[in-house]
Amino acid sequence: MEGEAGVSVPQRSRTGLRTERLLLRQWRAEDREPFFALNADPEVMEHFPATLTREESDAFAAQSEADIDRQGWGLWAVEVAEGPDAGAFAGFVGFKVPRFDAHFMPAVEIAWRLARWSWGRGFATEAAREALDFGFTHIGFGEVVSFTAVPNVRSQAVMRRLGMTHDPDDDFDHPVLPEGHRLRRHVLYRARSAA
Repeated sequence: MEGEAGVSVPQRSRTGLRTERLLLRQWRAEDREPFFALNADPEVMEHFPATLTREESDAFAAQSEADIDRQGWGLWAVEVAEGPDAGAFAGFVGFKVPRFDAHFMPAVEIAWRLARWSWGRGFATEAAREALDFGFTHIGFGEVVSFTAVPNVRSQAVMRRLGMTHDPDDDFDHPVLPEGHRLRRHVLYRARSAA
């Protein structure tokens, strides 16, 4: 099986990744409802242009599922595996290829979006660390980027905890947002393979 990066992707990525507390897995039909609730939450979506409709949310999940089926990696659904919330859908963590024009493109992005109830528990860092390890070790990525709007200090803290580096010269104006939009200016972080 060939992934989008042009390297063989092991079967493990289709069945999912496992951390101490979390499963990163393929999407299921029962994820659609909690995913829509997450995407409709104004606090979760504070650093995005708008919340998502049910149709937009379902389409996002369907595309993520199709990407994993096609290439063996993508934005995995995150499920809590241990503790009182075991079995709960928490959001997504994983990789995607951005489709806009910027100075750092083409690139593979690591991204996450988690339900508010799961914040403050280290889930984003734990899941993203496992995904990065898999991306570098098994998929063969040489570099992975992450970016967010300047006001999104929570996500920037996750990027720093992952050991990603920030050069202010890399920051950019997101081309899909209009001039003057409060979220247009973005910071860019990079992680490089040790190999």
